[in-house]
Parts: sequence; C-alpha cells; structure tokens
Amino acid sequence: MFINTASIWEIVIKQAAGRLAFPVDQFDDLGQRMGLTVLPILPAHAVAAAGLPRRHGDPFDRMLVAQAVVEGLDLVSSDRMAGQYDVRLLPGP
Repeated sequence: MFINTASIWEIVIKQAAGRLAFPVDQFDDLGQRMGLTVLPILPAHAVAAAGLPRRHGDPFDRMLVAQAVVEGLDLVSSDRMAGQYDVRLLPGP
C-alpha cells in the first residue's frame, strides 16, 4: 500500500495550522508499522496533474489523481470530485 507525498504534506500543513491532531514527528515509524510505502512526486506526476481537466481546484487532490493514473493504482478517497476523473476509485473513510 502506498501513501502519497502530497498527502503527507497536506497532513503536516493541517497539523501545523491546528486543524488536525497527528503525531507528525512519528510519521515514519507509523508508516513502517502500517506497511506503507511513500510514493514520491515525480516529474511525470506533475505533468499529468497539470494536464488534468479543471474539475477539481485542490492541487493536493489533483496530484493524488495524477499519481494514481500514471502509476496504474487505485485511489482511496472520500472526495466525490475525484470520481470525475478517469481513475479507479475506492471509497475512503
């Protein structure tokens, strides 16, 4: 199972703003225990995100979609907007 670098970035931003309680200093340990592999943002992902139709304005979510498409992965998301793209979507929490 993968976790997107953009997701980690968004978690850290929300935690720093006081909008999310998450032990970011323990992220690496938690990820390893959960068996997560970090999916880095590659140039191909950025190009794919830029080429997506403007159905979603959130750059983090657009990157998630782009990476799923480029890497041939399923995207787990509760964001209804993600379903408007040509990506295999699994419902999230």
